[in-house]
Parts: sequence; C-alpha cells; structure tokens
Amino acid sequence: MKILNKTLLPLMAVLAFMSFSCEKNGSAEPEEPQLEVNANNISGMWELVEWNGSSLAEGTYVYLDFVRNDRTYAMYQNIDSFADVPHTVTGSYYIDLDVELGAVIRGNYDHDSGDWAHRYIVKSLTASKMVWVAKDDAEFIQTYQRVDRIPVAPSEN
Repeated sequence: MKILNKTLLPLMAVLAFMSFSCEKNGSAEPEEPQLEVNANNISGMWELVEWNGSSLAEGTYVYLDFVRNDRTYAMYQNIDSFADVPHTVTGSYYIDLDVELGAVIRGNYDHDSGDWAHRYIVKSLTASKMVWVAKDDAEFIQTYQRVDRIPVAPSEN
C-alpha cells in the first residue's frame, strides 16, 4: 500500500496538474458567438480588411453600408479609381438560405452593371466580423470588420 501511495498519488497529482495546465494554456479568449445571417444582423457599416488571405494594399479600401429596412447597400471603394477619389456604388442585396451551403448573399447594382460578379456563402458572422466565400470560387474569400463610421462617406448636413 505504501508503494501505491508513493507512486500513484504523485502520478495522479502530475496528471491533474497537466490537465489543469493544458486547459488554462490551451484556451484562448472565448470566440464570439455566431449570429444568424439575416438583414438585421448584417445591417451596419463594414470594412474589407482581408481579401484572399491578404490585407488590402496600403491606401486602398472598401467599405459597405448595409441598410436593413429596404435591403439596400452603399459601397465606397477606391480599388478601381484614383486613391483620393472614392467610387460609390449602390444597389440592393438579398440573402438566400441554401440547405447545403447555408446563407448566401447576392446583390445587384443600381446602375446598368447588373448583378454582383459572385454570390457569396457567408461562412461566419459575429457582431464584429463577417467572412464571405464566393460560391463559384472557394479561394475567393473576403473578411469584413464592423466599423463605427465610414471615413470616406459623404457627410450628411
């Protein structure tokens, strides 16, 4: 019995310590809860912070402002214009639920360009972050971060 106490108790103590240590070191901050993908939860202002795993080039930007009530959006971007001249695009967006893929967001433009180039599977939506993957190209990934304001949007007087 003495031998069991000398070997088993220290072994149990070490295992308990290791278990506690692993839990403490292995657990990062709790992840933000996923939100249901709907017009209410994506409503607001977002900044594109990653495109296909990379940050946008310095000086370029894309901001989206989703309006819940009428399911419209405004996009402010300078990717296809001069850096100091924002290009504003407006239109409507739609959220479809696909049994296999989940929520898919798509949209159109108010001008003559028609529909968005892709339909996007909303892979993740939290209060502060949203990840889209093009339905027709799994390597086309966009990550958005929620923002309080869009610095390049025209100010309302």
